[in-house]
Amino acid sequence: MKSTVYFSRTITPDAVLRLYKLVGKELPGKVAVKVHSGEKGNQNFLHPDFWKEIIDYVGGTVVECNTAYEGARNTTPKHLALLEDHGWNRYFTVDLLDAQGPDLELPIPGGKVIHKNFVGKDIANYDSMLVLSHFKGHPMGGYGGALKQLSIGVASSYGKAYIHGAGDPKQLWTADHDSFLESMADAASSVVEYFKGNAVYINVMKNMSVDCDCCAVAEDPCLADMGVLAST
Repeated sequence: MKSTVYFSRTITPDAVLRLYKLVGKELPGKVAVKVHSGEKGNQNFLHPDFWKEIIDYVGGTVVECNTAYEGARNTTPKHLALLEDHGWNRYFTVDLLDAQGPDLELPIPGGKVIHKNFVGKDIANYDSMLVLSHFKGHPMGGYGGALKQLSIGVASSYGKAYIHGAGDPKQLWTADHDSFLESMADAASSVVEYFKGNAVYINVMKNMSVDCDCCAVAEDPCLADMGVLAST
């Protein structure tokens, strides 16, 4: 079923909230709000004050997961310290979904490459998800938006390696590239299925670099800001 996509050229917290309301989807129960916490040193990620209006409106909990590569977010203590340093804790309740194991395994019965997805187990505490994405380039994915947030973003540290390796975490950086991309799509589908349609997706096309917010040293933006997209 096709979704209606709403667009605004205005990029402000108020515009984000206005588009969310136009989508007309009420997120039930306890709402997980998936953000990108921003790697230490990255200059392009969208800061918590930009997202505050909509997160306050839905009464959600900011959620993140640890990374699978060296940096400031690959262990729970380091990631919690970065979340504090970047100001997320100043405004919101924050839940690091894979702070403690074991991972929650989601089945992907129709997967093209992978047939299971390993996500932070605390996702089981939520009834719906608001996916807030900074749309930009990505050195491996080509671009990063809602699909990457649903797949790599919700996956645990081990799950990220599993997706990158197309089912073999030992091939984290060496797996066939197309198989990696298809694994991301497989993993994202399992999260969509998990929430049974109780999700809203917002993509903000601002500060668009060729690099992801996971890069500590990222290229400066190379495209003009375009706007905000919202859909189910």
